[in-house]
Amino acid sequence: DVSGLCQDRWVPVYFTAIDFETAISHSVSACAVGLVRVRNGVVVERADWLIRPPAEHGEFLFWNVKIHGITPEQVEDAQSWAQQLPALRDFVGSDIVVAHNAGFDMGVIRGACAATVQPTPRMRYFCSVQVARKTYALESYKLPLAAAAAGFRDFPHHDALADAEACAAIIIDSARRHDADGIAALAKATGVKINQLKAQPLKL
Repeated sequence: DVSGLCQDRWVPVYFTAIDFETAISHSVSACAVGLVRVRNGVVVERADWLIRPPAEHGEFLFWNVKIHGITPEQVEDAQSWAQQLPALRDFVGSDIVVAHNAGFDMGVIRGACAATVQPTPRMRYFCSVQVARKTYALESYKLPLAAAAAGFRDFPHHDALADAEACAAIIIDSARRHDADGIAALAKATGVKINQLKAQPLKL
């Protein structure tokens, strides 16, 4: 449980961690999302739900199903990207969004919004892979190894909510190690940029 981490010292970081799973390799095919809200270095709210990919990108690849365990049948009655987007925006609010390999997760948001003609949310985002590289000395910075370095172990990798919690653990622990009093201070300490999510032009 991330909320049990860093209890030896208060860590004043506020953010939302996010993770997506996809049906195929295309970013448009989001089939699940996990969200974790952190206040003062403690997880205060969690949410996750399935997403029904667009029909033209809804044929799940065997490899993807093997990785995350989500099948086409499970998402038949789930909301579409456009239907669930307001709930995603409401959960994030004005927070900086953190993801492990944030380029992928932000690509999902950009691509899915472009494909469904939805406004891309105005979001600042931060990458926990890059932070982990500036914080830990590891052979690999894949999520399970980086999360273990942060004290978050034995979680079901590729479960969207569990992955979001693991990402949160990395940021919380890194902030403690760098004595950072917020995400902006952690960005400065590690040299990792806080980026702005921008809309992806529609390809006509």
